[in-house]
Amino acid sequence: MVTRVATFALSEQMLASTLAAQARMAELQQQEATGAKSTDFGGLGAAAKRVIDLQVSVDRAQSYIDGATTADSRIQVMYSACGSMTDLLTQLRSLLTGASDSATTDSASVTVSAQEMMQEFASLLNTQYDGRYVFGGARTDQLPVTISDPPYAVATSPTSADTSYYSGDHGIASVRVSDQQVIDYGVTADESGFEQALRAFNLVANTSPLDTTTLNEAMGLAESALSDITTAQTRLSLASAAVERASSYQTEYQDYARSLGSDLNGVDVAAVTAQLSTYQAQLEASYSAISKIQSLNLADYLR
Repeated sequence: MVTRVATFALSEQMLASTLAAQARMAELQQQEATGAKSTDFGGLGAAAKRVIDLQVSVDRAQSYIDGATTADSRIQVMYSACGSMTDLLTQLRSLLTGASDSATTDSASVTVSAQEMMQEFASLLNTQYDGRYVFGGARTDQLPVTISDPPYAVATSPTSADTSYYSGDHGIASVRVSDQQVIDYGVTADESGFEQALRAFNLVANTSPLDTTTLNEAMGLAESALSDITTAQTRLSLASAAVERASSYQTEYQDYARSLGSDLNGVDVAAVTAQLSTYQAQLEASYSAISKIQSLNLADYLR
C-alpha cells in the first residue's frame, strides 16, 4: 500500500502525458496517410465553413458544366441537321437551274425529286436527340413538323408564307452556365429559312408541268432559305462557342476552388513526418519513465 501511495500521483501524470502524446501521434499518422488535416469538418475549426462553401461551389460549377455539355451536344445535332438541309437546298437549286436551262428536262422526274427532298427536309426538322425534338421549341415531346395535307396545304404559284406544318411553340432553348449567365441557343422549325425551304419543295413537288413562273419563284425561295439557314447555323456556332467558354471557365474555377480547399485542409506531409519522429521519441522516453516509476518501492528507501 505504501508503494502505491508513493508512486500514484507521478504515475497518473506520466500516463496522462503519454496518452495525450499517443492521441496526437495517431492524429499525425492519419494526416500523413491522407495529406489532410482532418477527415471531417469538425477537425477543421474556423476553416470548416470556408471548406464547406468551396465544396458547394465546386458542386454548383459541376452542375453548370453538365448543363453546358448537354446543351452543346444539342447544338451540335442542330448544326449538323442544318448542314444537311443546306445540302438539300443546294441540290434543289441545281435541279431547278437544270430545269430552267433545258427544254428537254423531264418535269415529272424533277417533281418526284422535289417530293423526296421535301420528305427528307421535314425529317431533318423532326430530328430527335436524347428523346427530345430539337426544333420544336419548348414542346420537345411531340413531332414539330407534319407535311401531309392537311395540315400543310399543296402550294401553287404565287405562294405566301405558310407555317401550318409546325406544331411546336416559340420557346427558345437556353442553358444556365453560371449564376449570372444564361445562353439562348434554340432554333425552331417555323423560322423563315425552314418555312421558305419547305415552300420551295412543296411548290415544285406539286406543280406539273413546271412553268417558268413556278421555277423562278421556287429558285428565289431556295436562295433565300439557303441564306437564312446558313445564318441560323452561324447563330448555333456562336452559341456553341459561348457555351464552351462558359464550361471552360467553370472547370477552371473548380480547379481553383479545389486547390484553395486543399490548402485549407491540407498538411505538409514532410513536416508531419518530422513531428511523428519527435512524438515517437517522446513516447519511447515516456514508456521508459513509466517503467522506472513503476519499479520504485518506498520501502527500499526506508531500510
